[in-house]
Amino acid sequence: MKKITELIKEKRVYFDGGTGTVLQSLGLPAGQPPELWNITQSEKIISLHKSYLDVGCNIIKTNTFGINREKFPNYAELIRAGIECAKKAVADRDEKYIAFDMGPTGKLLEPLGDLSFETAVSIFADNVKVAAECGADLILIETMNDSYETKAAVLAAKENSDLPVFVTNVYDEGGKLMTGANPAAMIAMLEGLRVDALGMNCSLGPDKMLNIISNFKKYSSLPIIVNPNAGLPEVKDGQTVYNIGAEEFSDYMVQLAEKGATILGGCCGTTPEFILRTIQKMNDKPYEYPSEKNYTVVSSYTHAVFIDKDPILIGERINPTGKPKLKEALRTDNLNYILNEGIKQSDAGANILDVNVGLPEIDETKMMVKCVSALQSVTDLPLQIDTTKFDTLEQAMRIYNGKPLVNSVNGTEESMNAVLPIVQKYGGGLIALTIDEGGIPDNAQDRAKIAEKIINRAAEYGINKKEIIIDPLALTVSSNPDSARVTLESIRLIRAMGVKTSLGVSNISFGLPQRDIVTSVFYANALENGLNCAIMNPFSTAMMNTYFAFRALNTLDKGCVNYIDYASGIKQTSVQDNKSGDESLHISIVKGLKENAAKQAVLLLETISPLDVINNHIIPALNEIGIAFEEKKAYLPQLLMSADAASAAFEEVKKKIPSEQSDSSKAIVLATVKGDIHDIGKNIVKVLMESYGFTVYDLGRDVPPERIRDCAVEHNCKLVGLSALMTTTVPSMAETIELLNKTDKNIKVLVGGAVLTQEYADMIGADFYGKDAMDSVRYAEKFYGKD
Repeated sequence: MKKITELIKEKRVYFDGGTGTVLQSLGLPAGQPPELWNITQSEKIISLHKSYLDVGCNIIKTNTFGINREKFPNYAELIRAGIECAKKAVADRDEKYIAFDMGPTGKLLEPLGDLSFETAVSIFADNVKVAAECGADLILIETMNDSYETKAAVLAAKENSDLPVFVTNVYDEGGKLMTGANPAAMIAMLEGLRVDALGMNCSLGPDKMLNIISNFKKYSSLPIIVNPNAGLPEVKDGQTVYNIGAEEFSDYMVQLAEKGATILGGCCGTTPEFILRTIQKMNDKPYEYPSEKNYTVVSSYTHAVFIDKDPILIGERINPTGKPKLKEALRTDNLNYILNEGIKQSDAGANILDVNVGLPEIDETKMMVKCVSALQSVTDLPLQIDTTKFDTLEQAMRIYNGKPLVNSVNGTEESMNAVLPIVQKYGGGLIALTIDEGGIPDNAQDRAKIAEKIINRAAEYGINKKEIIIDPLALTVSSNPDSARVTLESIRLIRAMGVKTSLGVSNISFGLPQRDIVTSVFYANALENGLNCAIMNPFSTAMMNTYFAFRALNTLDKGCVNYIDYASGIKQTSVQDNKSGDESLHISIVKGLKENAAKQAVLLLETISPLDVINNHIIPALNEIGIAFEEKKAYLPQLLMSADAASAAFEEVKKKIPSEQSDSSKAIVLATVKGDIHDIGKNIVKVLMESYGFTVYDLGRDVPPERIRDCAVEHNCKLVGLSALMTTTVPSMAETIELLNKTDKNIKVLVGGAVLTQEYADMIGADFYGKDAMDSVRYAEKFYGKD
């Protein structure tokens, strides 16, 4: 039988549809994990698989979505049983494939949560090892709402099997993951990690996915998977149903295919009938495998940066060369200073941040990993990992959330043999220096030859030319008068090869007075000759003048809007003018600077009362970032880091508040309902509630209704928050609400979770539906009389 990756190149293939919702109709009790049926009701699981195969689907998902060692001590037994059920279903059928279904852990990864990246990789790896041993045909990583957890799962799959890896993420109606990534960012990262197909599933119906599919078609060179829900969930007669039927669903699926979807299937609420109708309507439709896209792109956890005609600014300030304050910060482990440098460069207009922590007296690998992780918690700019140490590069690329820019490889055998395999594994844009064993050539032609050598060697590792950005090296003009001319000619030659370019622009003026004068003119010359990326100082007015003027003069700034905005606020600055002073408490909270926030709170408490610090500084800052989150101008990681900073400030304030003045009246009971072992949403609400000064009684996950009621009664708490991710556990939520209402009519219940809607919440008797964490905080504040 052909491999699934070969079959996809020839024709359209189809996934099956929903599992949990179908099993509920077959008698799965509310709140019971469907995966247990792999052992206790295996005949029903086999029958479900066969019903999908009978209507023509090619790939069936094993009933293993929620299995991992953290949730089930007998995870391996359940996985083996699930794959065995699938094997029995596909026996003697041609072109039928078993996808080992691997869902999220249900936890947030550090620094937003308490699950370390390597622990997440290990959890997924244990699953993959069993699945590969049992004979799965491919790994399906699905329903992922966080790019970082997605990366952990992909690494686990790639490092522990040679099976094809398919990935689908959960997008909201705005086309973003819960933690902020858009399709372009996810495509950049996943293609860099060399998955075999990617796309979206769950959360949305096919109608809403129509608004997102065009981004996949535009940016993806890989097959695009679309597995929608059957619309939005509703409760009828105590059962969860969905508002889009099979006929309407299949009509939308045809439209999705016409817009670029390659592999079609279903998720929650879909049945064999949905898949049958879809296949029938697609029979006479032409099939086209996605074309190879030619984007040079890097990404962060939220967005992609495309390196093309528009100049890219790479902030150079996190590099100890010539920066005594940064050197001291690295020696003393002062991350606060480094984070401030990153934030200020972002505010100044940098597109990417260079991160170089190379000092001989420190552990560079440890510091690089620490800085990359910390910077990604306070800024959403992509990072350039700048190191000459190969182990440092590998460790930093491994834990990087997105697709980084790597600085650098060069034309020496040692460098190419070490760096290219690392980039092949983890994916990244790659700066390539035109230097080899013979040094830096003194002419453009030989520099171009080194560039060609690196490109050809990279191709042997499967690294496409589009991933490589050549740095032809700018040498100081003070010691070599011809260096600027040679570098500019090198840029022209390399751009003529169809390759992007980068330069450390300020090197040209080393040793000269008033360096910005020379550097800015050279930068303008380089841009005119085709330079794409400049590693430069975004605090330099002269350099930023050149950047904004060039864009305005070259039709890259429509209506000169960016130039006018820049020029209206221009201030003469230089490297020396950039002082990295302490930020205010308000700014520290908004930017998520935890240490700064605590320090600034202490300073404020010397002059004003604790309640004034809370009401006039902490709460306004939280409201600012909260509003930005609600307006989609900030994303969940930024919101949570701001909450952590506010909590650090609160801790200092609490020390100054007499116990009799402490406000303990604002309290809430939080729980993930019985049968549901996902607590990401609940934990996010907890962090935000605590940052706003609430007392939170967190009961954890898989909590019986009686325990929730008892906690509310014990603490005389009149506000309860319930979370559910799985459709199979929503009846448990309804049961809990009913019990709370019988116990005390004054208890108000707010609910949230991926499967819920306002209509759904109304049907189960909730008092409030929180569409996101900030929405829940606003309701709680209103409930306790805080406007």
